[in-house]
Amino acid sequence: MTDLSQKLRVGFIHPDLGIGGAERLVVDAALALQNKGHEVTIYTAHHDPSHCFEETRDGTLRVVVRGSFLPRHILGRFQVVCAMLRMLYAAFAMVLFGPRFDVIFVDGISACLPVLRLSTSKILFYCHFPDMLLVQKRSWISRLYRKPIDLVEQLTTGMADQVLVNSKFTQQVYMETFTLLSTPPGVLYPPIDVEKKAPPMTAEHKEQCAPISNIPSSIKVFVSINRYERKKNIQLAIEALALMVQGKVKSDKSSDDNKTKAKPKNLKLIIAGGYDIRVKENVEYHQELKTMATQHKLSTSEFPDTSGQVVFLRSFSDAQKRALLERCCAVIYTPDREHFGIVPLEAMCAQRPVIAVNSGGPTESIDHATTGFLCKAEPAAFAEAMRTVAAFSEAQARAMGEAGLERVTCEFSTRTFATRLQASLRAMMLFEDVALSTWLWRGAVLAGLVAAMYASRAVIFPYARAALLEKVD
Repeated sequence: MTDLSQKLRVGFIHPDLGIGGAERLVVDAALALQNKGHEVTIYTAHHDPSHCFEETRDGTLRVVVRGSFLPRHILGRFQVVCAMLRMLYAAFAMVLFGPRFDVIFVDGISACLPVLRLSTSKILFYCHFPDMLLVQKRSWISRLYRKPIDLVEQLTTGMADQVLVNSKFTQQVYMETFTLLSTPPGVLYPPIDVEKKAPPMTAEHKEQCAPISNIPSSIKVFVSINRYERKKNIQLAIEALALMVQGKVKSDKSSDDNKTKAKPKNLKLIIAGGYDIRVKENVEYHQELKTMATQHKLSTSEFPDTSGQVVFLRSFSDAQKRALLERCCAVIYTPDREHFGIVPLEAMCAQRPVIAVNSGGPTESIDHATTGFLCKAEPAAFAEAMRTVAAFSEAQARAMGEAGLERVTCEFSTRTFATRLQASLRAMMLFEDVALSTWLWRGAVLAGLVAAMYASRAVIFPYARAALLEKVD
């Protein structure tokens, strides 16, 4: 019988250990288990020291890179296939040449699970969201190209000993999407480090944040933190602000009785988000938002100029994000059906109310009317909530902020995350494999690999050539 107090050897495998929400979760999970006394190693197909989280660069976590020489795409196409091949290579290196792990934590791409099944390790797969729902299938050849990939995703996901997802919303989508799988996944919310102390502000940081800090205290500042992508629905925040400025918000007696009601000219929206000039959508959407604000007769400005009613801050430092959260009266979170969303947690951690769409992950992280407001994805509904927050007294704002911090600490802190993740691993270790079934799995995997080799020669290579000529997305 497994000793539940024993130290576990845990291997992580992730396609690209760069900077992003999925990477942050992997790093947090590895740190959480390492801080619990477990031995942790991360395998990845790519790790750029100039574009990664500090913990993977400074030696805090052990990182092993395998497969970085493999292409990320073929003539700009087949990114998914190449990512799968890179993960398969890293998985083979992990199984054949790495130490024996008690548990292997996989996320993002499940195609490597058959290879990992060759080991005796327990396998935990963390599904951020079904990949087949994230890809746009515009043409018939794109749909045809994705069919085997989608089937592989579903079948290999089912090979994990346990599957976890980031929210109950994703759990529901998982069951609706993976119709061949009958076991519902567990839910493990992404964490936020409530106890992490912010580094002291340097002279450079103060200079970066000065335009934010110098906004007059009489102005009610709302902040939107999201990448400049259309799916983030940032236009909703601009349309809501326009209704407030134009005085077209439905009257609320409780707000009217409050003496701190904000005047339209004392309202400001700062749109802060990830922006890369090389990404066409970032450039186009930024311009679309500026045009929309102008059409609604709202003045605009580009940071560090904060004179506009709508201020655009394209990419920002950690210090600037901290300054924005300290200065704003509320954070506006506009994505609809978001898988989970870490921004609402960051806002509540900074003791700021969150105004979000009443769908997806925010319905699980935000306690309506206690730590923020959940609204229909309509400008009028958002404007009404913004008007309520703008009219808060100091005591009301402080009470909602404290409630948010308490909720994050209890439900979404790294300490809670670590405890729940360790419990999941311990539970997996209680179930011992039957020797016969283990060897049947390995035999099936090896047979599948041999079949795949012959299929690639007979089918995949000719099809890839034809698809390239058709310019498959």
